[in-house]
Amino acid sequence: MSKNIAVVCGSYHKKEIEMMLELAKDQANKEGLTITEVVWVPGAMEVPLALNRIVNASGESLVGAACLGIIEKGQTQHGLAMGQAVLKSIIDLQLSWNKPIGLGIIGPGAEPEHIGPRLEPHARAAISAISSML
Repeated sequence: MSKNIAVVCGSYHKKEIEMMLELAKDQANKEGLTITEVVWVPGAMEVPLALNRIVNASGESLVGAACLGIIEKGQTQHGLAMGQAVLKSIIDLQLSWNKPIGLGIIGPGAEPEHIGPRLEPHARAAISAISSML
């Protein structure tokens, strides 16, 4: 059986997420997973809906999915509240499908100096989380 996965990417930090996607592709290759679909959404808030649509449409053809994004620290608590809602939604989706979702979202609360050093570990961990659950 092929081990196909999808990746949902938040485009708000497009340059950084493109770098993460390349790292995720490399990690998928190392772990024997095939990324068959990449979907771009505006930001982290749209990730759960995109994940839900992809997995529902795929039937049994996907063994899991990953998401990549960045939620920055802002001047208000908006990012924290949004991040908590997004993470809870992703966990709920994972449990309802019984399929792993690798979380590669940096933050909430990421400051500019935190982003660069976390791109590679978050991207690779999002893929490894899937293969570890298969």
